[in-house]
Amino acid sequence: MINKVTFIVVLGFLILQSCKVKKAQVPNTKADVQVVLLAGQSNMAGAGNYEELSEDVKERISKVAHRVKISQSNTLQKPLSYYNNKPSEKYNFKKRFGPELFIGLTLAEAYPNQEFLLIKEAKGGTALYGAWNPDWSLENSKLIEKGEKKQSWNLSEVHIKSTKENLEILTKKNKNYQFFGMAWMQGENDAILEVAVNSYAENLKKLIHKYRSVFETKKMPFVAGQINSHYGKPGGASLIREAFLEVETTDKQVLVIKTKENAPYSDYPKHTDNVHYNTIGQLRLGTAFAKKLIELQK
Repeated sequence: MINKVTFIVVLGFLILQSCKVKKAQVPNTKADVQVVLLAGQSNMAGAGNYEELSEDVKERISKVAHRVKISQSNTLQKPLSYYNNKPSEKYNFKKRFGPELFIGLTLAEAYPNQEFLLIKEAKGGTALYGAWNPDWSLENSKLIEKGEKKQSWNLSEVHIKSTKENLEILTKKNKNYQFFGMAWMQGENDAILEVAVNSYAENLKKLIHKYRSVFETKKMPFVAGQINSHYGKPGGASLIREAFLEVETTDKQVLVIKTKENAPYSDYPKHTDNVHYNTIGQLRLGTAFAKKLIELQK
């Protein structure tokens, strides 16, 4: 067993290595703000522990926070940082983060003169077939979502509404904006229902098309994190993993963050539940999202 100090030192070294990215040319020098959309379920919400990050990394985040804002399920555009968590038996810490923290840090360091706005909507235990369905219906939602509250959610519309409101704030500040891309981390819950598994690729294509159409960005980059839990019906997760790759092959502006299918999850480490990414897993996931988004700018 390693002590906490040793863990933080090792973690800091891993972060420094994983976050290195060459400085790049801003994709559109006329845009004051580059907008990044983030959407999905619990691994997009995130369960990283901010206190486990090294002081060096916290300082790096602090240095860019003034030009990287994060809006999570609202229009409060806050400087990049953790969000508050109520300690529980599962996650006994107060400062929590998802992939947005290292998406923001990596992009800011790659584009040192650019402002970013990350607009995030993430709800744990939700499905693309149900709450995230681009062709949402209460009938489909009732088939897969648990409880009346989740069944009533039309999350793509909620996210789009929030995004429009955030963009209006930028406009009122006389700031031009451009969509840098979208990050998607979702799919575990669709594995519980055969029809959701079989329609995942088509529904994901429709979701991408919906966002691009609404915001009039025909080639908006889209990066998806490939799920690797074993939740749901036997073989369901494997088929959804394949669905991600199918979408990637049909759209040049889509890239997939490929993951190990089975434990040990050494590429993107997880908490003991083997479902949710821990601090190292989240920092690597966020960094990977940013690097893929940067790759698609070319």
